[in-house]
Amino acid sequence: MIFWLKNNIIVISLTASIMAFFLLIINFFFFLKLRKINKKLKNFLSGKNGKDLEGFLMEQNDKIRTMDKEIQDLFDISGKIHQLSFRGMHKTGLIRFNPFKDIGGDQSFAIALLDGKNSGLLISSLHTKEGTRVYAKPVVQGKPTKYLFTEEEKQAIQMAILNKMSKI
Repeated sequence: MIFWLKNNIIVISLTASIMAFFLLIINFFFFLKLRKINKKLKNFLSGKNGKDLEGFLMEQNDKIRTMDKEIQDLFDISGKIHQLSFRGMHKTGLIRFNPFKDIGGDQSFAIALLDGKNSGLLISSLHTKEGTRVYAKPVVQGKPTKYLFTEEEKQAIQMAILNKMSKI
């Protein structure tokens, strides 16, 4: 084996030199490529206005946190509005009727105005030959408190609770 090495030392040296030369060329191309990538990375991280990427990301993170707090505040306000909406009278029921079947038309009415807890006000109007009389009665949770309801008033309250308006 040593004899073979002695006889072929020139070939082995030449082959190793050629391989080293090719490796040097490949290494040079990799060096150029790495330099180009480093320039691009430096430009990317520094930005156009001299801001670096980390500063930009921190700024965006602060904006996101601010927006998250504002969204949470909006959810809180929305909940309060939702609670307030139950206090407003938004359920209505209207019944027109004729209290005297053989005289006149459906000129009398009962209207129920209720909130989210079915409490509110009932207004009745009775139209007769002598005139019109208007009555107001309180409603608490869909039931009378002091005054009894007529059948038409009960229908108006039921309609308001179901949130259905009759055809006038």
